[in-house]
Amino acid sequence: MDGNGEKSEPPKRIMSSKLYVGNLPFATTAQELEERFNQAGTVTAVDLVFDKFTGRSRGFAFVTMATPADAQRVIEQFNGNDFGGRPLMINEARPREERPAPREFAGGDRRSSGGRGSPRNERNYRR
Repeated sequence: MDGNGEKSEPPKRIMSSKLYVGNLPFATTAQELEERFNQAGTVTAVDLVFDKFTGRSRGFAFVTMATPADAQRVIEQFNGNDFGGRPLMINEARPREERPAPREFAGGDRRSSGGRGSPRNERNYRR
């Protein structure tokens, strides 16, 4: 029990060594994350996530630590701490959810204007 007479829960133990690291400054590099997290344990991989169209950072990363104990230490030491002017948000990474398969389109002219005409319709180009 804690000081208020309520049951206090023990800290949640990490079951995985892969962490989600959010609220990163967009200029963060993998090397910066690795250097910071190596203070708590051995980093085995850093995967910064980038937007596939713009190439800009999306502001989060996945960091894999050597052991679940190392991952737990990272959370305890760095979650909520300032990193480049922003408070880090660090959690155990959840497994990737299944997504539905991309929709298949049944052909057709994708340039169709939906029947509303366009500047190059036959009214403008009669012979």
